[in-house]
Amino acid sequence: MISPNAIVQTQTIGLNVDIAEFAIVRPDVRIGNNVVIHPYVVIETGVEIDDGVEIFPGAYIGKEPKGAGALARKPVFERHLFIGRNCSIGPHAVLYFDVIIGESSLIGDGASIREQSRIGSRTVVGRYVTINYNTQIGDEVKIMDHAWLAGNMTVGNKVFISGGVLTANDNAIGLQGYSAQAVIGPEIQDGAAIGVGAVLLPGVTVGRGAIVGAGAVVSRDIEPHTLVMGIPARLVKKLGE
Repeated sequence: MISPNAIVQTQTIGLNVDIAEFAIVRPDVRIGNNVVIHPYVVIETGVEIDDGVEIFPGAYIGKEPKGAGALARKPVFERHLFIGRNCSIGPHAVLYFDVIIGESSLIGDGASIREQSRIGSRTVVGRYVTINYNTQIGDEVKIMDHAWLAGNMTVGNKVFISGGVLTANDNAIGLQGYSAQAVIGPEIQDGAAIGVGAVLLPGVTVGRGAIVGAGAVVSRDIEPHTLVMGIPARLVKKLGE
């Protein structure tokens, strides 16, 4: 059912689709079957929504990244966004162009996902999480509320990132401008877990199955299957695989 108070400019709409009042769907949006679009959602041209997706009120799908002359890095993106089947997009989430979200993933209330980012399947992005540009996230990942993931960052499969985790990608703190070779975020490998409030500094690698304790500051690489804690983070013990 399409509300008469919605603005729907696309012709590519599947079966059993609900579009509520005051939603705006631009031309050339592709909507699959059994999709629910709640009030005040805005979906821009170039977005593709697979079957069974639900988008809650106030979400903005397909935002164009613009620097307004203030960014050191010129945004690079394609005007396409794909949301996989059976995903849920929370109220007031903002998804930029050039984002792909795998099937059965949850994007929480107020989350922001920047251009060139890829989110795997069965992944949870919690409330008010920020995922910056060119961040690659695997399958079955859980990113808890208010975490901040830097641009040019990689997260493997089955990773757990607790609430309030912060990451960085520039050791020069912006003083030397932007260089894709120098501005690199952390890499968190498969099965690792990051404790609440931890800080990961630019370019560090958290090895497969490692655990970073709450509040730790990771300033160098962490070996696989180890527990680290403290400021700076230091080895506490090795873990069984």
